[in-house]
Amino acid sequence: MNFIPTKLEDCFIIEPKIILDERGYFMESFNENTFQKGVNQQVHFVQDNQSYSSKGVLRGLHYQTGEHAQAKLVRVLQGEVLDVAVDIRPNSLTFGQYEAVVLSGENQKQFFVPRGFAHGFLVLSDTATFFYKCDNFYNKESEGGVSYNDKIIDIDWGFPTNNLIISEKDKVQPSLENAKKAW
Repeated sequence: MNFIPTKLEDCFIIEPKIILDERGYFMESFNENTFQKGVNQQVHFVQDNQSYSSKGVLRGLHYQTGEHAQAKLVRVLQGEVLDVAVDIRPNSLTFGQYEAVVLSGENQKQFFVPRGFAHGFLVLSDTATFFYKCDNFYNKESEGGVSYNDKIIDIDWGFPTNNLIISEKDKVQPSLENAKKAW
């Protein structure tokens, strides 16, 4: 696996080694030892989640707060998404900045989003199956969110905003300035 650092400290794009032959392909999608060495962190995943969405669905920007904060290792099994992480760590040099990466069933890239980041994605293909590992269990009372169209963060989703499909909950997320503090 190739671990590519991003401009956001502790976030990595991960490219797997894919072995192709006449039967198809094989790849190791996760190995705890390789992963921890690659991200230089001790991360133990405890929960897997999967979603299926149609083109234009935007999910996010979400995070968990306090002792329920979550790191995520995300990938797309089928389709294509624009995946986004936003640094919400108040003392970080990149606070309020974002990293975006295209993840697809074809490129097999993964994105590691550590604790202290809001996360979301936009489906670019007709449909997409999105899969992610979390290092902490979900806790409803610890939910936090930031508006997908926060003017300060200014995420370029590269998609017409009038074609976005957004949940009622995500339509009313606060700005980063007014969001629930992660710590």
